[in-house]
Formats: sequence, structure tokens, C-alpha cells
Amino acid sequence: MIAMQDTAAPTPSDDDRRRLRRELRRRRRELSPRERREASERLCRRLRRLPELQRARRVALYLPNDGEIDPTPLIDWLERRGSRAYLPVLKPLCDNQLWFVHYHAGTPMVANRYGIPEPQTRHGAHRARRTPTWALDLILLPLVGFDELGQRIGMGGGFYDRTLAFTRRPGPRPRLIGLAHEAQRVARLPAAPWDVPLDAIATDARLIRP
Repeated sequence: MIAMQDTAAPTPSDDDRRRLRRELRRRRRELSPRERREASERLCRRLRRLPELQRARRVALYLPNDGEIDPTPLIDWLERRGSRAYLPVLKPLCDNQLWFVHYHAGTPMVANRYGIPEPQTRHGAHRARRTPTWALDLILLPLVGFDELGQRIGMGGGFYDRTLAFTRRPGPRPRLIGLAHEAQRVARLPAAPWDVPLDAIATDARLIRP
């Protein structure tokens, strides 16, 4: 069984985490297009009711890939409220870190080295089009798996953990909400020392505040 037990759990090995990621990615990929669409609608209704999102003026989210739950219906809603949506961009010449670039219908897009669409690097390099991560109000980030205690597991590249490591220190920081399909929930996930804590996890079925 891949899900960890509720007893005191040792730090999982790299092989354990790889097996868990494969299983949870399989779960979300097996959802039908209709199930994914309905899950996205339920998730976005829940998010639109959150005070954190209603107050936010600079919100980072992501374009779904590999079966991830889809937050993009929020983009038009944010624009109507006078807020800005930002997308992550793999930071050039820097290992495993992200920029956040303002996104709108006219933003030039390219596929990054993982095949995921993102704002073109040359476009995003202009400081007027991106914002320091600390200045964002809210980041909605994708998860591979999560548990009831708010522990989570990502894709393993460490992009968000490295980019958001500063949130462990005093100072201004965005609120962090992880997004996932309810099917990605497991019984228990032990925390890894490099995991950046989230303020909440939202799915198509619930909101968890650790």
C-alpha cells in the first residue's frame, strides 16, 4: 500500500516518494475529461468564496498539466475584479527557481523544457511584467498528493520549495494554497525538511487549513 500510515513515520526514501508520485499521478490522469471539468468548477467555486482570494490583487496560479486540477477559470474572474493573474516561468540561468509573470490573453507563450506552456522568457524578463515573489498576495500551486494534516508532495523538482524558501523567515510573503483533486488524498504523508508549509489545501471536495 502506497499511502503512509498514521504511526510515527520515518522520512521516506527517494524510491518511496517516486512510487507515491507515480501512483498519485496515475489517479489524476485516469479522471475523465468530464470529471476533470466538473472538479475544476467545484474547486473554483470554493476558491472564489475564500477571503484570501477576494482580497488578493496579485495572484499566481498555473496552467494544468498531467491531469492537474484546473484553476484557469479564475483568470477572467480576477481580471473582472481588477486583479492580476501571474504564471510561473522557469527562471533562466538559475536551477529550480521560478519567476512569476503577468498573464493575459495576449501574452506570448512557449513550451518549457518539460513541455508545459509558460510566458516567453524574453517577454517575462521585463521587470514591468513580473513581480517579486514576496510581493504576490496569493500563490495557488499544484500538488501531486496531500493528507488531512496538510502535508503535501509535489513533482519532485523542488521549484516551488526553492522559490518559496524565504517564506520561512519574517517579512512580507504571499499566502500559499495547494490545489489537487480529492482523488490525490492519502492517509498520511510525512513532511520532508525542505517542504514549505502551506496555509491551506483546496480540492473539489474540501478545504484543509493545517
